[in-house]
Amino acid sequence: MNSVLYITRNGLLEPLGQSQVMAYLKGLSKDNSITLITYEKSDDWFNKDAMARAKAECESYNIKWLPQRFRSRLKLISHALSIIQMVWLVRREVLISGIRLIHARSYIPAAVALVVSRLTKVPFIFDMRALWPEELIAAKRLRRGSIIHRIILVIERFCLAESSGIVSLTNAAVSYLKLKYPAELTNKYIVVIPTCADLKRFTPKQSKNIGKTFHGCIGTIMSGWFRTDLLANWIHVIAEFDLDSNFEIITRDNPSEVRKALDSTNTLSDRLKISSRSTEAMPDALRLHDLSIMFFTSGLSKLGSAPTRLAEALGCGIPVVANGGVGDLEEIIRQNNVGIVIEGESNEDMRNAFKTLQLLRNDPELSKRCRSTAETIFSLKNGTKAYNEMYAEIFKLKNSSCVD
Repeated sequence: MNSVLYITRNGLLEPLGQSQVMAYLKGLSKDNSITLITYEKSDDWFNKDAMARAKAECESYNIKWLPQRFRSRLKLISHALSIIQMVWLVRREVLISGIRLIHARSYIPAAVALVVSRLTKVPFIFDMRALWPEELIAAKRLRRGSIIHRIILVIERFCLAESSGIVSLTNAAVSYLKLKYPAELTNKYIVVIPTCADLKRFTPKQSKNIGKTFHGCIGTIMSGWFRTDLLANWIHVIAEFDLDSNFEIITRDNPSEVRKALDSTNTLSDRLKISSRSTEAMPDALRLHDLSIMFFTSGLSKLGSAPTRLAEALGCGIPVVANGGVGDLEEIIRQNNVGIVIEGESNEDMRNAFKTLQLLRNDPELSKRCRSTAETIFSLKNGTKAYNEMYAEIFKLKNSSCVD
């Protein structure tokens, strides 16, 4: 087996770590020897039972897990020290374990992989996940043109140019990057793999819900990248327009902050439910919804985004309500007729979108169409296969270069 080192700044115990890291590695570990470096948040780090379960799961797939404690660094020098420590850790593991490929998930791991690759000649994959500099600017965490912004762009350019392969979540991001970095991406090995879902878990409900219409929204909404203003407007406009509509937000965000953002005067009372679920309980919770709402900040910052919640909702046969300008989301919804893209942000736009969606929900083939779309685009099996093929191609090129 070929040895692969997978690096992510996410925690394995986070929902994202389970759905977008471990879910793939289970399949990849069948053909590759995987070493995994993650960064666990403090609450998870000190949860001994959860950490023990995660370790046991990794061992059951012969994955060598090297969890690190995630520490929030506020000062630039602290960030730099953290990256230096990460370089030391990754280089040590490459040398000790005979790693032949580094799989770097997102920008900071890719910067580390770039340095280690130069030191050890081990190739790396830049698994971008999103257009991180633009996301930071959109969330007001970074100022365009600042020194930090320029440094990140330099890192982005070198990672794209020197990686042996690039993974993008969307075709929209690939088109943008090819215009921005034509020289660096000429003849570059690029694969589009959207955020996939485990469709063995996220399956359609057996029968249609009767009575109330349950509007669901799952995942983080207080990140700065989600349009809580649009969500709040949708909830209040539809609640007044349709008395049979109820709403549920399933999130790990602080419920008080969510309530304040969406219904500060508690006008909706128990018609708006805010709760959290374990990763294991999410499919059953999602199946209780009749539609899934996802409103994100749009524009350049979201060209590279492929929301996991889209794959999970469609896998459960549930149509979606979304805004445009987010990766390939609008194209997927419109081409497959699996939901509604709102045309504007006014109250009338919201009412019209809901009316159109209600007509769509009368289509007896809707649930099957949602599921079929998920299987075609967001299958975890297909995503894992694409990663495996990428690994194999890079190993093949590396072996041929060694022979030469």
